[in-house]
Amino acid sequence: MNSGTVTFIPLLPWSWLGVFGFVLILLLGFGLWRRARGSALRLAAGLILALTLAGPVYVIEQRKAQPDVALVVQDVSPSQEIGARNRAAARDVAYLRQRLSRMPGLELRVLAAGAASDTVTSDQGTKLFAAVSQALADVPKARVAGIVIVTDGQVHDVPDPAARSFDAPLHVMLTGQLGEGDRRLILKQVPAFGIVGKSVEITLRVEDLGGAAAERLRYPATATVTLRRDGGVEIPIEVPVGQDVQVPILIDHEGATVLEAAAAPGPKELILDNNRAAVVINGVRDRLRVLLISGEPYPGERTWRNLLKADPSVDLVHFTILRPPQISDGTPVRELSLIPFPMRELFDEKLSQFDLVIFDRYHQNVLLPYDYLDNIVRYVREGGALLEADGQGRDREGASSLGFGLFDTPLSQVLPTVPTGRLLDQSFKPKLTALGLRHPVTESLPGAGDGGQNPAWGRWFHEIDVTPRDGDVLMSGIDGAPLLVLNRVGKGRVAQLLSDDLWLWTRGFDGGGPQAELLRRMFYWLMKEPDLEENDLRASIAGDRLTILRKSLHDDNTTVTINGPDAKPVAMTLKPSGPGRAGATLQIRRSGLYRITDGTRVALAAAGALNPIELAEVVTTPDRVAPVVAASSGGIVWTGGDAPLPDLREIGADGPAAGPGWLGFRRGRDYVVTGVTETPLLPPWIGFIALASLLSLAWWREGR
Repeated sequence: MNSGTVTFIPLLPWSWLGVFGFVLILLLGFGLWRRARGSALRLAAGLILALTLAGPVYVIEQRKAQPDVALVVQDVSPSQEIGARNRAAARDVAYLRQRLSRMPGLELRVLAAGAASDTVTSDQGTKLFAAVSQALADVPKARVAGIVIVTDGQVHDVPDPAARSFDAPLHVMLTGQLGEGDRRLILKQVPAFGIVGKSVEITLRVEDLGGAAAERLRYPATATVTLRRDGGVEIPIEVPVGQDVQVPILIDHEGATVLEAAAAPGPKELILDNNRAAVVINGVRDRLRVLLISGEPYPGERTWRNLLKADPSVDLVHFTILRPPQISDGTPVRELSLIPFPMRELFDEKLSQFDLVIFDRYHQNVLLPYDYLDNIVRYVREGGALLEADGQGRDREGASSLGFGLFDTPLSQVLPTVPTGRLLDQSFKPKLTALGLRHPVTESLPGAGDGGQNPAWGRWFHEIDVTPRDGDVLMSGIDGAPLLVLNRVGKGRVAQLLSDDLWLWTRGFDGGGPQAELLRRMFYWLMKEPDLEENDLRASIAGDRLTILRKSLHDDNTTVTINGPDAKPVAMTLKPSGPGRAGATLQIRRSGLYRITDGTRVALAAAGALNPIELAEVVTTPDRVAPVVAASSGGIVWTGGDAPLPDLREIGADGPAAGPGWLGFRRGRDYVVTGVTETPLLPPWIGFIALASLLSLAWWREGR
């Protein structure tokens, strides 16, 4: 292949030629102005001289055409698994291989792109144009004959048409079928955090896409959406299709709250995966409101007060009863208290606003009427928390009350122990029971000793003797008597500490003890802190590993069932990993929500994106790729089902690259030069003869 062009190889620099031309124009102009004879001949002589000095050359290049490159990209993303799309894609790629491999001088490259990662990664959607850029990185743009992408059109890295990385026709073969429809559920606005005890609003929307939008005109314009929080009971609601709906969600505990939503199938469906969505809302406590009632002044009440006041997230209301009201000693009524005791306000009007009520060394001395104590019973059963700490309180005659004070009131309905009437009065070291070694409130307490025996902490001296009737005994005292008892009552929780010597640990007596850690755990167990649940099933994901932890107060070989995003249940037996703990680890390969259940409890764990963009829209569409296809003069054809395949043509550098029933590939736009032949168009000796002849004629003309 040869190609000829005219170029110039000047005998003098172009700047000199410019000066010469300017002077020549001035002289000739002056001659014409004077109407001198022979001016035309002088003009011709000047042009011949200028052309000779410019050195015109006819250059013939010997060119060798370079092979063109055609790129075929097959979309193998998860959305291609819908229906017969993969089968249509395989047929399309086989057809392209067969036809393009027959074109002489055409290098064919075929690659698959958009596959789901083998490990759990971030949600990035289908990336096909990044694969195109990488595959053609070593190919000059002029050698690219054309690009064909076989896809469903759901591509998430479509470039701006003006910023595309290729200069060749882009063709798209759509593997779906016209008229497809699908319903999807979108959680549009979801807060990342919520205050415990309050509701947050999420915005959801049900949409019918593609052919389903037209089909819906014959169906009710509402859809049933089922909501489930933390794997609990399903709550159905009716929402209008195609409209944003605000739904309140109560945040009832700290930590992650997993909300699942599922929309009922629509008039047309491709998949049901995008009918479901899940989000995680983190619950945080605004303020922890605690009501502390101290029955009498003693050194231990400062321990409670200092610990609660040291926590900036705690609002503490503390009252100390300095003297029972039934004792008469002549003190004026106005001096009986520093402030009036607001019984009605605390135990009737605002009781529900407190997260925890503590009775510390309190004995029923006709201070609180039974109606108010009935309110506390209802408060506990409806989800409140009660802590009673008792010890060696004395009645007005100086005899020990022996713990009967609150038990002889309506509060006995929620207290887990029955007092025997004895005060155990001797030195002892609190010990952990077998349940205490397993329970999160007391397990691993510093200084607990081996197996809960021979603890390193200090001694106590007094304990109320009781008989447990309910709950879990976590610590024992004199002769194994119950010392710390926890119990669940209705929706609420109750704790009893049957000694008032905790303050000795605070003062460091006999080496002290972990009073701050013990009380902190006890408080947060009463507040239903998830990490302190004694019978719990937890799951977490780090990288591509799913870790399952089962906490229990009893040994068992628990078998759990794991349901992942692929909806294929997997059974696994947990292995013991410590007192009251069993666990297992599983490698996962797909992002999404994993549900683990032991038949009673449900744990949820999220891997990667809960609502992957890849499955958000699955209806085959040309809309995403149409702008860049049009900018490259390419074409879009539907090949799903039994649709005919387009003809493939070789085309030149100009003109359309696609038409009805055909796709074109530009050929022969790149070459390499193997040789050059230069032929002077006006050799200097010919120019000299012409110049001399013209000047002679001009001289002859002037002489006449």
